[in-house]
Amino acid sequence: MWPFALLFLALLLLLLARLRRGAAGGPSPFAADARRPPAPLVTDKAARRTVLKTVFSADKVPEGLDAIVVGSGIGGLAAGALLAKAGKRVLVLEQHGKLGGCCHTFSEKGFEFDTGIHYVGQMQEGSTTRFMLDQLTEGQLEWARLPAVYDAVVLGEPGRGRTYRIYSGKKEYFQGLKEQFPGEEAAIDEFERLVKSVNRGTMLVGVLKMIPRALARLLCRSGLLPRLSPFCRLASRSLKEVVDGLTADRDLRAIFSYIFPTYGVVPSKASFSMHSILVNHFLRGAWYPKGGAGEIAFHTIPVIRKAGGNVLGRAPVQRILLDSQGKACGVSVKKGQDLVNIFAPVIISDAGIFNTYERLLPAEARALPEIQSQLRMATHGEGALTVFVGVNGSREELGLEPTNYFMYLGNDLDEITNHYLASSREEAAKNIPLLFVTCPSAKDPTWEMRHPGKSTLAIVTFAKYEWFEEWKDKQVNKRGDDYEELKKTFVDTIMQIEYISGGTPLTNQHYIASPRGEIYGIDHGMARLQAETIAAVRAQTAVPNLYLTGQDLCVCGFMGALQGAFISASAVLKRNLYVDVVRLKKRTQATNGKKRD
Repeated sequence: MWPFALLFLALLLLLLARLRRGAAGGPSPFAADARRPPAPLVTDKAARRTVLKTVFSADKVPEGLDAIVVGSGIGGLAAGALLAKAGKRVLVLEQHGKLGGCCHTFSEKGFEFDTGIHYVGQMQEGSTTRFMLDQLTEGQLEWARLPAVYDAVVLGEPGRGRTYRIYSGKKEYFQGLKEQFPGEEAAIDEFERLVKSVNRGTMLVGVLKMIPRALARLLCRSGLLPRLSPFCRLASRSLKEVVDGLTADRDLRAIFSYIFPTYGVVPSKASFSMHSILVNHFLRGAWYPKGGAGEIAFHTIPVIRKAGGNVLGRAPVQRILLDSQGKACGVSVKKGQDLVNIFAPVIISDAGIFNTYERLLPAEARALPEIQSQLRMATHGEGALTVFVGVNGSREELGLEPTNYFMYLGNDLDEITNHYLASSREEAAKNIPLLFVTCPSAKDPTWEMRHPGKSTLAIVTFAKYEWFEEWKDKQVNKRGDDYEELKKTFVDTIMQIEYISGGTPLTNQHYIASPRGEIYGIDHGMARLQAETIAAVRAQTAVPNLYLTGQDLCVCGFMGALQGAFISASAVLKRNLYVDVVRLKKRTQATNGKKRD
């Protein structure tokens, strides 16, 4: 056994060395540093509309397309921008009227709300992820750092809850826990060790998706991965199992687990490795885009257009077109009562696995064994209900904080969440046990200049799609009194509020085209993080010339979707873009160092 294992490991190391060198495929998007000094914030509504609300028509489709991307979330926009930076002419098509997917914002009664970007980690100066985004947006997207306490967790009934604070910093995070839980130092040290051991193996997610499929399968079947990688070893253990084994303190167990709503799986069903990805993501702190979440799309779209491509809204793709050999060759877009066929040699879908495979592909492609196998591996994630709150008054006048609050009615997070999700909709609406409360207006240093005397909050909780399913075929904003009454039950009236609105799983279904209102794509339970599943769901699909991108390809959230774009664009360009961006970062650091000398 061991001679075979050593030989296999040697072959793998040789392949990884080749991956690190990068493949000699198409041109690199990172041939030169694209950053320039940030321009002043654009607040003119007409100027912003020309970027973010360009409506589809056949005459706006560029000629000689190299690729079509379905969906304008960060997974789609980043994939399009990467190809554009490599000289490709790309068309991005978005079914909604506002471009950006979960990065878009909307305004009602003078209040601006973001729809999905509440905070992002790893945006510190000098980080690779910050450098990646700087290159994609030519240095125009700026970030505001949240305070040292970026999250607070409240356990218990309103007015009697215990508040714990989460501190930024690789040491401060854990030291803060020790100060709040005296006597639990050993448990916290072991939690830190496990979390950081997983972080060293997260590169494996990309490796398994980018090495040849046959080798990935062989590696998964070899039995070596759990022995060699803490990431794989802990992927098979639930978060609850791990933290219950660390401490008997129920509050500390809850604090170890508090961030699970950011990937949508309760601790007993969540992989410890998935949870560790999120903890590590925020260890150095949290950031928010200056000017609001809409700035992400606003500064990415011009990169695509500069290369001769376009990004168009109100362009619902009805199906992916295949040629006589079964290869993807275009898409069919609905315009009024007509269908407009658009052709390109590469199709990239940011619409998610279920939409791509079950709704957009023809039956003969959907029936391919590889596609059916991937669909069997995937389940729908949980839906969400978001309450958007607009309040008259500034941050200072109202005492609002940029810190996010995770509020739980008890410290057994599994029990309270499972009981809620198993309830009838009538019972659930009156007994919501967990809330995420965030204040975008307090995070953005440009807010008061843009929206003086107004403030906004977003309050998010889980919501079953089944609670609202009977209205799924009704037109948005015309679902009837019963639907509005149910929403109103979930959304209690709060004094001194000028504007309040609720978004249900059906709202998510309408605006971001999630099949069952899920906010994180396919479910992030333990099966999702197993090596076999990671290796199976790749950028290249069983349909030639059709690729996946976004959070269903990698993991959930802004950064997960961005990594999905890098993996997808690497596959299309046939080169390792991670190697390219790291090389450019080293070159620019060396150049800047010489300038200082």
